[in-house]
Amino acid sequence: MFEYVKKSLLTGVGMALRSKSEIKELAEELAKSTQMSQAEAKEFLEECQHRYEDARVKLDRRMEETVEKILKRLDLPTRADIRDLNTRIDDLVKKIEARD
Repeated sequence: MFEYVKKSLLTGVGMALRSKSEIKELAEELAKSTQMSQAEAKEFLEECQHRYEDARVKLDRRMEETVEKILKRLDLPTRADIRDLNTRIDDLVKKIEARD
């Protein structure tokens, strides 16, 4: 049972969707209920926190990639596209002003 709960807690999506304090509370509760030693509980909590951070970073990256794909499908300009256009416009304005 403990291994099942531990694996469930440590899955990427489940971990990323919970808050850091929730993860800490769940890990502490699990450590108490399974009568882990203090060293085991500390190690388990650190593992939970590490996996939480990894899952959060991966989820953020995936969400950014998904939004970018959606923008491309909708043919909407990205921030980089707009920045590039602004740079080109600035360069053209400078050239026009240099002629005058």
